[in-house]
Amino acid sequence: MTMNLKLRAALAHHNALKVISGLHNFDAGRVAATVQAATAGGATFVDIAADPDLVRLARQLTPLPICVSAVEPAQFVAAMAAGADLVEIGNFDSFYAQGRRFEAPEVLALTQQTRALLPDVMLSVTVPHILELDQQVELAEALVVAGADIIQTEGGTSSQPLHGGTLGLIEKAAPTLAAATVISKAVSVPVLCASGLSDVTAPLAIAAGAAGVGVGSAINQLNDPVAMVAAVRRLVEAIATVRVETPVA
Repeated sequence: MTMNLKLRAALAHHNALKVISGLHNFDAGRVAATVQAATAGGATFVDIAADPDLVRLARQLTPLPICVSAVEPAQFVAAMAAGADLVEIGNFDSFYAQGRRFEAPEVLALTQQTRALLPDVMLSVTVPHILELDQQVELAEALVVAGADIIQTEGGTSSQPLHGGTLGLIEKAAPTLAAATVISKAVSVPVLCASGLSDVTAPLAIAAGAAGVGVGSAINQLNDPVAMVAAVRRLVEAIATVRVETPVA
């Protein structure tokens, strides 16, 4: 519970960083490297596949909150029993290459099923970027009603940057930034902007209204542990440069 309070505080201050190892990543060595880099680099929490063995491994390696990702609600129960702190319906990006789409009714149904199974667990839900922006907003609002505590955006796999360098990084992040901008204005829960982000574009996500960012491939695809830690630290420092005015209750 204490860890989730710290996570909620980071979201409230718009400086949360989630490091993602991947929903389909069951390689214990790679997961361990990602979790260790997230911890050493100062991330807020980690996101791993909803596998009990991986959860137990991660629990031994980090004091950070552990988020588990899946698209089958039943998998969350065993993962929570193994020591996970929160759950994520998402990481849809990894399914698109297989030709599987996630439409609004399915995502809403998965959310309702998960909330029925785990009524008191912190729940994050990704809004599919394949929906038009107005449909993403409508779904996000429905997900909050259904019990989502965090809404996550995506879009990195659909973007096709035309340029290199900084401009290319911005083009890569454009879909998830657009979604974070409109959804954060429509819902009362924190919005986590993820997919296709880097230390260049993470500050743009916070400025756009996101309470935090989720980053995967920019970290978990590196093969050098030192480089992985450095990548996490750059993201932490980049987010810290943004000053967000938090309304006084």
